[in-house]
Amino acid sequence: MATFSYQARDKTGQTVAQTIEATSKDALIADLKEQGLSRIKVTEKKAETRAKRKVGGIQLFKGKVKLRDLSIFYRQFATMINAGVSLIRCLDVLEQQTSSPRLKELIRDIEGEIEGGATLSRAMTKYPRVFSNLATGLVRAGEVGGVLDETLQRLAAFTEKDMDLRRKIKSAMTYPVLVMIVAVGIVTFLVTFILPKFIALFTELGMKEEDFPLPTLMLMKVSNFATSKWYIMIAIIVALVIAINRIKATKIGKRYYDMLVLRVPVFGSLNHKVAVSRFARTLSTLLSSGVPILQAMETVAGTVGNDMISDAILASRASIREGDTIADPLATSKMFPPMVVQMITIGEETGQLDSMLEKVADFYEAEVDASLESLTAALEPVLIVFLGFVVGFIVISMFLPLIAIIGSLSQ
Repeated sequence: MATFSYQARDKTGQTVAQTIEATSKDALIADLKEQGLSRIKVTEKKAETRAKRKVGGIQLFKGKVKLRDLSIFYRQFATMINAGVSLIRCLDVLEQQTSSPRLKELIRDIEGEIEGGATLSRAMTKYPRVFSNLATGLVRAGEVGGVLDETLQRLAAFTEKDMDLRRKIKSAMTYPVLVMIVAVGIVTFLVTFILPKFIALFTELGMKEEDFPLPTLMLMKVSNFATSKWYIMIAIIVALVIAINRIKATKIGKRYYDMLVLRVPVFGSLNHKVAVSRFARTLSTLLSSGVPILQAMETVAGTVGNDMISDAILASRASIREGDTIADPLATSKMFPPMVVQMITIGEETGQLDSMLEKVADFYEAEVDASLESLTAALEPVLIVFLGFVVGFIVISMFLPLIAIIGSLSQ
């Protein structure tokens, strides 16, 4: 896709000017003529300008629109569409209603696209950083089926569920992260500030390096490295982060990373449940909105966030294309628990696959909640004991030379 600026005259003689993406200049001119425009002048933007263009009316560095703002946007949009308000009028009201400057600018841009003849789903596909494949797929299905208000309601409900799940995970991980930050801060303070002063004091009292106990010697080495060669530690950390990101950017590296994510102790099971819950909720929402099964499976494969599970979903999609069932490839992949496979099988046999998937999603969201609660309850004492052990080891190591000095004096 290339970016073009054009000026033209509409049927009333007014000038229309806009910047738009198209496959080619000729294709854009043909599209504009079909819309009834004349005296068309098209200019392709330079590559440097395209590299700096706005995505969805939002500069790249501004990031994504918050899920909460999107959820409110979908819910209000659905309400106004259901009340018979025109599409352009809805967007105009939503632009004024939203408190997010980023979303406000995006809505304004979409409104301009629709005034130019584009459909809502087509306008949304230009902003993949904000609107997922699920969102554009549901809106497209709603437009085709004439039930845009219902699909927007489902999209709002899905976004709220997803937002709630993310909030629970973030809330559960807040305490362990804070404890680890405190532990690192305390250890850094003791090793870089307190320990050197103790070592200087013991040296003044006549102790040589070989006279220090082994734990104290170990801490001395760590302290010397942390105070004199701290930049090497930072360089190693940065290099590791870059290397991991580079590996994850490759297809093979991403597969091994996703495999590790599912197999790591404790957290692997939690990640697996989250992925299965997202699969079931997304597929249920798409199917209940009238999205064809093949298109729905392709969309779901891109939303679960794990290549191993995505491959299993795409294999199931290929099976459906050949006339087979959804469940068999999922069972063969070993990525989906037997209960999920059985529920999908029952859903296929009874023609209620969307409702069965919704029950699976509800079950696994409850499982995620229970896992998070038990994980948090187990992590708290473990982290406290770990922090006490580390700090105690450092304190004892600092006082061991003092005990040795007192012992030598008593002799």
